[in-house]
Amino acid sequence: MKPVYVFLTTGFEEIEALGTVDVLRRAELEVKTVSLTAGKLVLGAHQVAVMADLLFEEVDCAQAQMLVLPGGTTKFNEHAAMKQQLLAFAQQGGKVAAICASPMVLGSLGLLKGKSATCYPGFEKHLDGATLKTSEAVVVDGNLTTGRGPGLTLEFALNLVEQLAGRQRRDAVARGLLLLA
Repeated sequence: MKPVYVFLTTGFEEIEALGTVDVLRRAELEVKTVSLTAGKLVLGAHQVAVMADLLFEEVDCAQAQMLVLPGGTTKFNEHAAMKQQLLAFAQQGGKVAAICASPMVLGSLGLLKGKSATCYPGFEKHLDGATLKTSEAVVVDGNLTTGRGPGLTLEFALNLVEQLAGRQRRDAVARGLLLLA
């Protein structure tokens, strides 16, 4: 099974990153956190320190099942090497998901032109060429998934489970989380 890579950088939104990792692992998907910093220890927006599984230099994004960017910071948009690999991956049809502020990365790469997308309020101007669906929690358009923000992390993550493992697995995970009766 190909891994899902969840990227981490200084100031990442902990709920979005760790909630997504948790839900994907509950769905028995292989998930690896990837540090975009100098070391594996990455400090989140609320001072939660997380030890990433891998350094960016150890990752071949072309071998992933999906690439995921949590929000919380604009620093994701400053990592040129990650953006280059993400762009190549997306252009080959690979699944990319970004939540909160991070859809701005997709916008800066031109990936949202002619696509529907959502983001955290105030970041709409960075979604170049997108049809904004900012009242929606999660928007899927082709191989791109965007999410609105921290309080909607479970909906975002469950959507990713459905894309990667099907509706039954999504519903099973949701029931285990007491989100479905």
